[in-house]
Amino acid sequence: MNKTVELVNLWAVFEAKYPNGSMEDFFRYQLVSKRENIDDGKLVGGLLPSNTAGLLLKIIGRISRLHSMYSNMSLEETGLNQIEEFSILATIDAYKSPRKTEVIFDNLMELSSGTDMVNRLIKRGYVTEHADKEDKRAKRLHLTPAGSTVLSKSRVRILQLVEMMTFDMHAEDQKICIQLLKDTEIKFSGRWQKDKISTFDTVYKEIVSHTGKKH
Repeated sequence: MNKTVELVNLWAVFEAKYPNGSMEDFFRYQLVSKRENIDDGKLVGGLLPSNTAGLLLKIIGRISRLHSMYSNMSLEETGLNQIEEFSILATIDAYKSPRKTEVIFDNLMELSSGTDMVNRLIKRGYVTEHADKEDKRAKRLHLTPAGSTVLSKSRVRILQLVEMMTFDMHAEDQKICIQLLKDTEIKFSGRWQKDKISTFDTVYKEIVSHTGKKH
């Protein structure tokens, strides 16, 4: 087959799967696909799901749990106890004076458990809260000097964690993973608060009943 025709055909397949993909994404995808065709027989630990989608989600879930475990290890002696505390402080620092509910929901936490964690950080002197000038029922959060210090110290350890957990992964592989997974994260992050008061069957039917699903 003529190489130009082959390239056009490959682009057509890629574009059908990832209509928002860039040329850079296309070339990353081709490089990764070529490399991943070489199967060394290694798969995720534990029982293997019977289909590809199940295996993908199992890998994501196991990495998530491992990330949580190693994150908590990395935070020892920093003044924080778990990765969720770091995420809350980092969110407050980024938003400067966010509402308490904004911080909690941005971190995909339930309101009750998120409020408890924020209140513990307040008691430990890392965060202060005050009434929202526009809505007296709402609270806004700030980092204290102690909170800023512990965040800076913890951020160094978290960056080391990121380096450690992705050390053997090519940068181009990381980028294609982001390209492949970001739409799923965006979709469910935007609807989880609504879905949690619904039933699974209702959510399932709403999502999978849409036509034009790409495989």
